[in-house]
Amino acid sequence: MRVAMYYNNQDVRIQEMPLPEIGTQELLVKVMASGICGSDVMEWYRLKKAPLVLGHEISGEIVKVGKKVKKYKKGQRVFVSHHVPCNTCRYCLRGEHTVCETLRTTNFYPGGFAEFIRVPKRNVECGVFVLPGKMSYEEGTFIEPLACVLRGQRKADLKPGQSVLILGGGISGILHLLAAKASGAGRIFVTDINAYRLKAAKRFGAYKVIHAQEDVVSCLRQANQGRLADIVIVCTGALSAFQQAMHCLDRAGTLLLFASPQPGVALSFSANEFWRQGIRIVPSYGASPLDLKMAIKLLSYQKLPVSRMITHRLSLKQASLGFGLVAEGKKCLKVIIEPQRKSS
Repeated sequence: MRVAMYYNNQDVRIQEMPLPEIGTQELLVKVMASGICGSDVMEWYRLKKAPLVLGHEISGEIVKVGKKVKKYKKGQRVFVSHHVPCNTCRYCLRGEHTVCETLRTTNFYPGGFAEFIRVPKRNVECGVFVLPGKMSYEEGTFIEPLACVLRGQRKADLKPGQSVLILGGGISGILHLLAAKASGAGRIFVTDINAYRLKAAKRFGAYKVIHAQEDVVSCLRQANQGRLADIVIVCTGALSAFQQAMHCLDRAGTLLLFASPQPGVALSFSANEFWRQGIRIVPSYGASPLDLKMAIKLLSYQKLPVSRMITHRLSLKQASLGFGLVAEGKKCLKVIIEPQRKSS
């Protein structure tokens, strides 16, 4: 089978690998669509493991079922989660599934940018979800990123009517915008340095977009009746965004760290202001099975126009182009690789 082997953001090669053999409790899934995530092009995170096959936002069709698998059958359309928790450790029992050691060590093989994947036993047990009848494979690629967004907003305790500032208007930022609107948030503001993304954020319903190099605090106060934001969501790894975020929070506000700077980068803030103003800082990484189920349900209601976020649909042979588009981040939102698509 063909795979897109990642060496770096400018070097993604189409290579041949053996079709995975499955065990009695495993599945073989034909990948129909696989989204390129922003984390896929974070070289500081990916290069140490390269070369490898990336891709974790996948949907596809079951083409082979292990003899002992009873829950699924050949021909079913599915979303497959790459990371799954044990559901029994002290972290899972506290609802903190994304720090579970099992979640951090599970994955399907070899990765979503391949024609087929082998789904291991643990992922079969709690990481495979049948797509609702009307949900397309393309929409299925949004399940994982939307689940991460829903988890983050739940941890931030976003309430109807609250004002929200999103720093970063890429795919995560737009999904946060759509999810916050669906939750009944009040005024939602989006910042970015990219004019294309700012226009997209406005098109998807942002109350106001602000260029990140402007005086964001002043613009925010002016547009939000003199107040800062109740919730600030950082959706970019730029250090300047983290520094800016603390200045944009209203009293008793919540800072949601949805992205991370490079390892070793320290963030500084006034402990006294943090204490006096009642600020809460909440990190959010990944998604649990519950979050995935919520995302599937929300997408099945067709309340979020995720299909309109797709700017590029590419064949596996065009994976290098896709990685370049996402890494550059200028005129694209969602880039989807379709491994079964005929090369143009």
